[in-house]
Amino acid sequence: MNLADLGDVQLHYRVDGPENGPPVVFANSLGTDLRLWDDLLPMLPAGLKIVRYDKRGHGLSSLPRGPYHMGALVKDVEALLDYLGVRDAVFVGLSIGGMIAQGLAVKRLDQVRAVVLSNTGAKIGTRDMWDERVAAVEASGIEPMADTVMERWFSPAFRATPELQLWRNMLIRQPAEGYAGCAAAIGGTDFYTTTAGLRLPALGIAGSDDGSTPPDLVRETVDLIPGSRFHLIRGAGHLPCVETPVEYANVLNAFLHEVGHI
Repeated sequence: MNLADLGDVQLHYRVDGPENGPPVVFANSLGTDLRLWDDLLPMLPAGLKIVRYDKRGHGLSSLPRGPYHMGALVKDVEALLDYLGVRDAVFVGLSIGGMIAQGLAVKRLDQVRAVVLSNTGAKIGTRDMWDERVAAVEASGIEPMADTVMERWFSPAFRATPELQLWRNMLIRQPAEGYAGCAAAIGGTDFYTTTAGLRLPALGIAGSDDGSTPPDLVRETVDLIPGSRFHLIRGAGHLPCVETPVEYANVLNAFLHEVGHI
């Protein structure tokens, strides 16, 4: 296990692959940790330098007092990549991770040469919706909403499998304060104007059964970036890297080839 002390936050991270390989950075969703990508990694080309991390308030990273702001989440990974000496990465962000990807690409084009915006949006939901979510978590924790979250995250077919319990367990074992802090960051974020100014290779990935970030939202967001492309994974929900890792890997690998990263 590795922990980067970045001052006001300590981030748990993992690096797989050769130190000098082309870097690919993964940022996961609200309520998950870096294990979100476990099934995907063996399907990626050999030789990549793969960086994963737990955002603040999640997994094994530290738990600064909330609420958080998107600027802090972007600054966290910016500092981590500087700490690791990562430049010219393809940044794969899912859900809140995709918002972080947009913010970092605007701020540090030396760190990000292409983005994969997976199951995300330039703006997700409304501030009132997220304020209600934060209040509920602060009052009662994550457990009471876990089953509803599973319905938004996964397709009916996946929810009928025993594996669902693993993801429910991961969700409810995240620190409630960290979940609430990051939920507040989502509620305060609107990247429509800034993302529309991006000029870099971009791929949008959506799941047809996504109850959190529907395909139209993902397409609308990625269409803000000229020359971007979009891929819909049918039969998958909010976490297609979990439900359909083979198709997800095929789409990601094709994009890595297209942008000359491998």
